Amino acid sequence: MTTITGVTFPIPKSFMHRFFTGGKTVFIKPATCFKEIKPGMKLVFYQSHEDTGYVGEAIIQSVEFSEDPLALHQKFGDALFLSREELEAYETNQTRWAGIRVRGEPKKKRTWMALALEQITQYPSVIKPERFVPVGGQYIRE
Repeated sequence: MTTITGVTFPIPKSFMHRFFTGGKTVFIKPATCFKEIKPGMKLVFYQSHEDTGYVGEAIIQSVEFSEDPLALHQKFGDALFLSREELEAYETNQTRWAGIRVRGEPKKKRTWMALALEQITQYPSVIKPERFVPVGGQYIRE
């Protein structure tokens, strides 16, 4: 039986330097692939868009959830890898992709997840995974 030891999410190459040289220590995204994530597990950075592959890792220090991503921005401030403006644009883009409500029910607010990270390290070269990493992320099993 395999054990979940971490998680990986795709992050565009243009943002990756923020973790390795920019001093950013909090990763935020809509909560997907989150039920098994616990402090002490690894977050493996999957670089997307170009030069795709695993480029580094970090230890998850804490996991926070909120229906308001701006509340997470207020809590973590400059440690968050996205600026307030980028976060607002990301949230607006997410609502555009919301599905059609068949029964006319009100749309539920999406929960957002913030992972506070420590021991962030960059790999010396890009490691190509066996399969691509979906947008929602995937667990790492050993």
